[in-house]
Amino acid sequence: MDPAVTPSGHMSESTPPIEIQLLPAAASDDTTLMQRITDLTNEVYALAEDGLWTDGATRTTVDEVGELTRAGQIAVARRHGRVVGCVRVQRLDEGTGEFGMLAADPAHRGVGVGRELVRFAERKCRADGLGVIQLELLVPRDWTHPAKQFLDAWYTRIGYRVARTGAIDEAYPALAPLLATPCDFVIYRKALTVDLRGARRFFHVCSGDG
Repeated sequence: MDPAVTPSGHMSESTPPIEIQLLPAAASDDTTLMQRITDLTNEVYALAEDGLWTDGATRTTVDEVGELTRAGQIAVARRHGRVVGCVRVQRLDEGTGEFGMLAADPAHRGVGVGRELVRFAERKCRADGLGVIQLELLVPRDWTHPAKQFLDAWYTRIGYRVARTGAIDEAYPALAPLLATPCDFVIYRKALTVDLRGARRFFHVCSGDG
């Protein structure tokens, strides 16, 4: 569902580059990698959504991450070869893409992991011919969550706008009983500009052609 990451800061010339890779379906057989993505996502969401869920609730499971990887929807960010972030990217309909499960390792905060993952998601959706990308942010209905305030401000700065707000029961009825407090989900959307040269470069990188 909603992205949970606190991206900030800028990379210096001495900062190791962030490499983004859309995982191939075969990567789902790598149990160590699937566990790393699961643990990272759950760790980040436990902090970013503290107080929203009942005790014991987790954002995802190894089985779910494996299924999404086989579907070609999981990308990871690496520094020095280590996975430091992840995101799910999917097509919702003929014109709309969506990213979620966005997580950046707290140990690598401030170097742009979240920013680069969002840029990757936007490039992929644009390369797939989609004109709009969206995300969902889970927010408490009756109080203000600091992490959600931060994310609202950050997504607004990079061009996302609130499209609508809905009750979690309508889209995720199975999750509603796990909430510790009443919540809504806010859908943000952003129009994607057409960049044919960028799309060609994106396909070359994803296919390993350069």
